[in-house]
Amino acid sequence: MRRKLAAGNWKMNGLTASLGELQSLASAHPDPLVDILVCPPATLVSAAAQCCATLPIAIGGQDCHAERAGAHTGDISAEMLKDSGACAAILGHSERREHHGETSDMVRAKARAAHAAGLIAVICMGESLAQRDAANTLDIIAAQLALSIPDTSTAENLVIAYEPIWAIGTGKVPTPAQIGEVHDFIRTRLERRFGPGVGRGVRILYGGSVKPDNADTIFRVPNVDGALVGGASLRAEDFSPIIHALSEST
Repeated sequence: MRRKLAAGNWKMNGLTASLGELQSLASAHPDPLVDILVCPPATLVSAAAQCCATLPIAIGGQDCHAERAGAHTGDISAEMLKDSGACAAILGHSERREHHGETSDMVRAKARAAHAAGLIAVICMGESLAQRDAANTLDIIAAQLALSIPDTSTAENLVIAYEPIWAIGTGKVPTPAQIGEVHDFIRTRLERRFGPGVGRGVRILYGGSVKPDNADTIFRVPNVDGALVGGASLRAEDFSPIIHALSEST
């Protein structure tokens, strides 16, 4: 059985005072039935990891460089994240792909570096509204799966997050049937490439305007193993109901 995962992506939000939200989250979920992962900005990773050392909350980063070290001003390596206490890294988020020109080849290289450092690679993929309207969604996902995921992937070090670009931060959410179609497709492709053991073990998250009022519906969709949550993960009072909904779906 895949243990479900509630992952929070704080994006470029959060100061030291925000760490109190982690304590509040842990108080609300002292013995969670699902895994909880919070990915704060890089400035807070070390402090968050220390804060959560005895709490049932894991800490991750929001990106990493493909190289172990070098002349890459402003970048952070996977080894640095690991050294700071992170256990995972979000890679290939649509905002990185769009605003930083990241290609799937670049994402694959970063994921390989994450695996080498002992991090879980949370690899994001999704289609634009134009691609959805043109009925190209599965073609886009197939290409991103083939190019973004390295051969070093296992059920333990890989998480896939399906995030339709047109749903991120917009309040728009695909229908359960649309989510299910993509998640089933991803599962089939993973099994075909890596075999049933790995293919059935990798967790597939949904992301894109996940809120407390729609989480229950999303989590009832087969092959949805959790969520990658953006804005609603910034405050414990918003993230906690989503975690409760996921726990109820186990």
